[in-house]
Amino acid sequence: MRLQEIPVPSIGADDVLIRMRATSVNTPDWAAVTGVPYILRLSAGLRRPKRPIRGSDVAGVVEAVGPRVTDLSPGDEVVGSTRARAGAFAEYVVAPAAQLVKKPAGLAFTDAAASVTTGLAALVAIRDMAQVGAGTRVLINGASGGVGTMAVQIAKVLGANVTGVCGSRNVELVRSLGADHLIDYTTEDVTQSQQLFDVILDNVLNHPSKALARLLAPGGVLIPNSIGYTGGLLAGLPRTARAVLRGLGSINVRLVTPAVNHENLDALLQLLESGKIRVVIDKIYPLDQAASAVTHMLQHHANGKIVVAA
Repeated sequence: MRLQEIPVPSIGADDVLIRMRATSVNTPDWAAVTGVPYILRLSAGLRRPKRPIRGSDVAGVVEAVGPRVTDLSPGDEVVGSTRARAGAFAEYVVAPAAQLVKKPAGLAFTDAAASVTTGLAALVAIRDMAQVGAGTRVLINGASGGVGTMAVQIAKVLGANVTGVCGSRNVELVRSLGADHLIDYTTEDVTQSQQLFDVILDNVLNHPSKALARLLAPGGVLIPNSIGYTGGLLAGLPRTARAVLRGLGSINVRLVTPAVNHENLDALLQLLESGKIRVVIDKIYPLDQAASAVTHMLQHHANGKIVVAA
């Protein structure tokens, strides 16, 4: 990755041009930059990424709108996502109006940017896929990461009893987010737990799905939500595939496919604006250090989110 001057992107009829204030690093960014797992190169680009400007989370100020955009105007502060278009590691970015909402005035651009992809993944996983409610026993593997920190808080808002799995240096962080129980993976193997759970959200994929499935209560739901941290042809994708196949039997397995739309964005922002949940940011990098931000995430030990401020 390198800093480069390029033309300001043009907008379509349903698009919005945004002067970026902040974005954040997500799994598709490091996966595209490193080209792993290799099989993803078939769609992302064999020798280099088809979309070289990475970043999908958007927080900034509207510069211009397409002729069919009626709910946003120049000067509006917005938050949302470009999704597969990427392009947010830049001073200006174009995003569909359907994937943007007005940013609450009291929410910082950095917090807004850090909340989108991981916040929506956590919201959809916990609220929709798992249908968590009062008393639901939830296990979150990778509780100190971007999705994990959000999922712990959202599950608690919905009344769940939450167990978080994290390293010893993050135990106090996860406890401060509301987790009822902590499992330190440096001293305890979660798969040997005697506790049964109604929902297991696996953001790490460092255990076979069969081992985690043994911890499910009858009717429980397993949600694999990672491509794994290893390289090679497939990385952690085989474990996801095996989990899905296991779901064809007696185990409920569901994958997270969060829709970026006004309804989901508004629900997430309402939680943030009310103070019921908060964004955990590990570090903020300036735009000209975006490569360092991606390198930071590649270490796979960030507490919460890594932000890039434009």
